[in-house]
Amino acid sequence: MPLKIRLKKQFNSFLLDVKIESESRRIGILGASGCGKSMTLRGIAGVQDVDEGYIEVNGKVLLDAAKKINIKPQKRHIGYLFQNYALFPTMSVEQNVMAGLHGGKEENRARTAAMLEKFQLKGLEKRLPGELSGGQQQRVALARIMAYQPDMILLDEPFSALDGFLSDRLQQELLEMLEDYEGTVILVSHNRDEIYRFSEELLIMQEGQMICQGKTKKMFADPQKKAAARLTGCKNITGVTLRDEHSFWIPEWGITVKSQTAIPTRTDCIGYRAHEFIPVWGERAENCIPFRLKSMAELPFERKYFLDIGNAPENKTQREEAGSEEICWFVQRDLWPELETRGLPDYLQIDIEKILYLTEN
Repeated sequence: MPLKIRLKKQFNSFLLDVKIESESRRIGILGASGCGKSMTLRGIAGVQDVDEGYIEVNGKVLLDAAKKINIKPQKRHIGYLFQNYALFPTMSVEQNVMAGLHGGKEENRARTAAMLEKFQLKGLEKRLPGELSGGQQQRVALARIMAYQPDMILLDEPFSALDGFLSDRLQQELLEMLEDYEGTVILVSHNRDEIYRFSEELLIMQEGQMICQGKTKKMFADPQKKAAARLTGCKNITGVTLRDEHSFWIPEWGITVKSQTAIPTRTDCIGYRAHEFIPVWGERAENCIPFRLKSMAELPFERKYFLDIGNAPENKTQREEAGSEEICWFVQRDLWPELETRGLPDYLQIDIEKILYLTEN
């Protein structure tokens, strides 16, 4: 389903300037809290006015500010699943599902019954939202949306208020319930795992703007921009100076890294994921960082080691301005026996093939 969106809105101290073009059925928007993700969904749904805008869904123009076209929210055929599901608290499950339908009485009842069956809500028809679990409430909200067959569904951080176990289960349920939905679904979240699991295409948002876009798995494997690398979970990001086509200097880490393959000339910083380091005992090998342990956190299935950066400025303000951070090394449980037998390594080696070459902007 071709999708073209351009939204621009100046708030008091914030400019929302978003452009989306996609033919994917499952789109994820990833960004930190306050970057404008929910505001973008509100603009698409029509519940947030914009200064400039254009929205086209599958050839149908919903908004064209330049031509004074602005379809009312209830006429846009867009389903919007809010964070709190926005169910009517004094209406039963059946009444909530039926609330968005505009057909004849018998037609509405038949459609509602079909949705109650599809979303496993049979037997709960007369209950109020307050009498339901979080998962049941989500299914009611989705059944209400699907009952009127929208052209698009917008999911606004639907799992943010749930604990880890319930969130994981409901994510899987949602994927299964949307399997046969042919329209476009946009999920916004600050949780990279949710986005990775759900979306075919990923848009990364920062301070009101989309800074990059691409296929989700490719974006995680090669984010290209510093902000994108950080949002996709990269813990070790630092500035570099290119020495030549095959080497670069990392000032904060105090090492020169050499590569047999050519280094992209656009590179001004790199990212290195915390679980990719190779432990080295004994003599220093090429592309190694001295192991200077600062602190360690042990979790049920992972140990997190935090290393001092030898060449980083000691002053905290200087360190923040330089973009320096402690080096993170995360070790999965299956490697613990080796550490217990051999002790902590003397060095951590960088696997050249695992480096993320990044730009600041």
